[in-house]
Amino acid sequence: MSSLDGERLDRALALLTGLSRAEASRLVAAGMVRLGGEVVTSGSRRLRLGDPLVVHIPDGRERLGEDRSAPAAAIEARVVFADADLVVVDKPAGLVVHPGAGNPGGTLVQQLVARFPDMADAGPDSLRPGIVHRLDKGTSGLLVVARTPAAREGLARQMAAHATLRRYLAVVYGELPADEGVIEAPLGRSPRERRKVAVVEGGRPARTLYRVLGRTVSPLPATFLTCRLETGRTHQVRAHLAAIGHPVLADDRYASAAQVSLARKLVPALDRPFLHAAELGFVHPVTGEAMKWTSPLPPELAQALSVLGLGHCLVPWDRESLDAR
Repeated sequence: MSSLDGERLDRALALLTGLSRAEASRLVAAGMVRLGGEVVTSGSRRLRLGDPLVVHIPDGRERLGEDRSAPAAAIEARVVFADADLVVVDKPAGLVVHPGAGNPGGTLVQQLVARFPDMADAGPDSLRPGIVHRLDKGTSGLLVVARTPAAREGLARQMAAHATLRRYLAVVYGELPADEGVIEAPLGRSPRERRKVAVVEGGRPARTLYRVLGRTVSPLPATFLTCRLETGRTHQVRAHLAAIGHPVLADDRYASAAQVSLARKLVPALDRPFLHAAELGFVHPVTGEAMKWTSPLPPELAQALSVLGLGHCLVPWDRESLDAR
């Protein structure tokens, strides 16, 4: 159609198919559109007269780019702040941040693009629009996503300069002897187990600060911590704590099978690592305003604290800041 020559792909799809602009954006991001004989994953691509356009529109839930077999497709993230430049969400455990191997749909990014279609063009690529940092699938808590390229670049610069505040709550196996400390060790793929990250020579620099909030010996020796990231490496908190002999409670990748079994026997609802991104702070990349949010512990983590007799340690954590040290 000559009237669509030069039109954005997502808008043209919406006009041609009757889909909403958000649904059209998700189809493009999911790789269901071919333009000129090639798969296109950016909704900002412009149509050119004569280019064949092929669209696959699945039925039902698949129409939204979701995998029928993926339980995570039903998990919704709560938006705690949104403006024209960025979105801050409270991600539940079990939700994958962006599509990848084994996780083609039902991701946080696809949820957000459906709600904020302009985010599809925020970069750095069609599978990770607006992504500046990530949380593991099993980690809950606060995450910021950019809606524009300028906002993403501004947030990325702050993170590279270690100017953002990212603080986690974690329970680890065993009793840490020091009340506070710094773990500074390079991280990279484990040469023994490729699914793990480990301290390796030549790895990327990584630095984690921690403070002890409480300790217990019954029903198992454990320590409740707040951790602050000065870098943002894959699995950083999990790998660093495991490297000093104190893996995160119920972490089935870095703790032993016996440790995980014991944790889940004590707290049957704890089907993920005890790791929660509880505090996020940065300077707004456009307005320059200092911003900060906190996220309460999810029920299964609060229950685990109670079972371990550490529930009373939760109250003072937000009155103390690793920034003051």
